Amino acid sequence: MSAIQSLDDVREILKNLPKSDHAAAEKARQREPQLTKPGGSLGRLEEIAEWLAAWQGRHPPSIERVKIVVFAGNHGVTAQGVSAFPAEVTHQMVANFEAGGAAINQLSKIQGAELEVVALDLDAPTRDFSGEPAMDDAECAAAFGRGMDAVGPDLDVVCVGEMGIGNTTAAAAICHAIHGGEAADWVGPGTGVEGDALAAKVRVVAGAVERHQAAFGDGLDILRHVGGRELAALAGAITQARLGRISVVLDGYVTGAAAAALNATEASALDHCIAGHVSAEPGHIRLLEKLDMPPLLNLGMRLGEASGAAVAVGILKCAAACHAGMATFGEAGVSDKD
Repeated sequence: MSAIQSLDDVREILKNLPKSDHAAAEKARQREPQLTKPGGSLGRLEEIAEWLAAWQGRHPPSIERVKIVVFAGNHGVTAQGVSAFPAEVTHQMVANFEAGGAAINQLSKIQGAELEVVALDLDAPTRDFSGEPAMDDAECAAAFGRGMDAVGPDLDVVCVGEMGIGNTTAAAAICHAIHGGEAADWVGPGTGVEGDALAAKVRVVAGAVERHQAAFGDGLDILRHVGGRELAALAGAITQARLGRISVVLDGYVTGAAAAALNATEASALDHCIAGHVSAEPGHIRLLEKLDMPPLLNLGMRLGEASGAAVAVGILKCAAACHAGMATFGEAGVSDKD
């Protein structure tokens, strides 16, 4: 179990994150030009193969063990009418995950991935952050630790995602607090709010960030004040993967916001992460631009539950397979360019 007791414990971990394996990355760079194709013709697949080798610390990279983790949490801010669905839907969707009936169950099967769903105190929502901090330090640290505990050893890739009615409001508040602009720049429909309800969601986000602004010392403070348990757990899982030098595929807007809180605390905290897709939530593309993290896919998805990340795993598998399995010019007896 995680030994995290406070957010200061997390800050100490973030100061001493392991770096990638430059030797493995160099081997990938040396092999790539020898493969039977014009240089650069596989585009981002070539970059991904090098990135995988660097974080796996081996060459060639391979993807055999993939784990998908979905964190679920409930939010007190839903009392402000920021979601089109009631909070009990979080409970119901967790039951659907456990019964195998959700999209992520099907995508996990097709990718041959292990799926774990972690429900975080669903009967005790976070406090309504429009009026008070969503979590105290101990609560946020405990959720962070739950996320760390969900990432085991000997994995090649981890995909992280979430489920939680009200959590796009939390994501928008985190992004607004970190990256500024207007609250409306970061607030989207989430589960389908529109019209007056969407305007109210913007007001809630703007008011919450203004209310807590003085307490925002770093990204973890922001996560505690206007985030949620599942966002803290996402940040914990991303961090634990880094400690194990495991590559991470991020899902959509909420997952990106949790990652942004880490990035705002330690600028190198996401070097082992890749954005699986850009969602239809309007703040997500803006966030990925801020994080300098171009997405692998743009399929108009906005489901959450790690669905976009799971689809993107196929691209990582293709990158690793081509890099490891293609013949070199010498092996194939194909003439290279002069």
